[in-house]
Amino acid sequence: MENVIWSFVWEERIRETKAKLYKDKIKMALVNIHSKLSDVLNASPEIIPLINRLGILLGTGDKDIEKICQEHNIDSDFLLAIINTYINEEYFPESVLKKFCASTIVSYMQKTYAFYEHFQLANIERHFNALISRSGENNNLGLMRRFFEELKQDILDRIAADNRGWFPCIEAIENGKKVANPISTNEDTSIHDKINDLKNMFIIHLSGSYDQNLCYGVITAIITLEKDIRQNDRIRNRILLPLYKSMIRE
Repeated sequence: MENVIWSFVWEERIRETKAKLYKDKIKMALVNIHSKLSDVLNASPEIIPLINRLGILLGTGDKDIEKICQEHNIDSDFLLAIINTYINEEYFPESVLKKFCASTIVSYMQKTYAFYEHFQLANIERHFNALISRSGENNNLGLMRRFFEELKQDILDRIAADNRGWFPCIEAIENGKKVANPISTNEDTSIHDKINDLKNMFIIHLSGSYDQNLCYGVITAIITLEKDIRQNDRIRNRILLPLYKSMIRE
């Protein structure tokens, strides 16, 4: 009997390992213009917010990436570079992204920022408010909520600085206009650090009674935002920032 049980457990482990390897293989295979978008979304549902911000909604049928891009007037090479960068942590098509004009990357970053401001931050805030209202009073959720407000303001401040100063400066230079005092900007990891701190507050320091389902919703939304900002900052800091610095030197 014991041998039968161990045989069953071993077979289950083999099945789980094969399933994980299959999923990893799907994720690491680069998406191309002939990939069906529905297959990509099934394997990597975390890119749904990415395509949404570009105007692509769910209900994609069996259309491939090329057809979707034609229908939405999106550069397929650019979309593929963004999708593959987002799905695969080890992948970063620096040479491909450098082929695009600065205004293309700026337009993408502006849509990304708008999504942060109006959807992702609002989603965390909505879940946070519901969590606090449906949890007991003997917890430290209020402290975490205040820390989130500080983080939110830092993100909004960066969005405002880029949208009102840096991005217009890039577009002006690209259009051949003289910019008397080019905007100075650098890499900034403080937002990454604060998101990680907020996540750890929940994982390590949360105390008292609270609604577990809503708590999971808040943490999931924070982790989604964390990955989104990390991946898009790779584009901001490794492509757009060096491109801008070379533009102001010319």
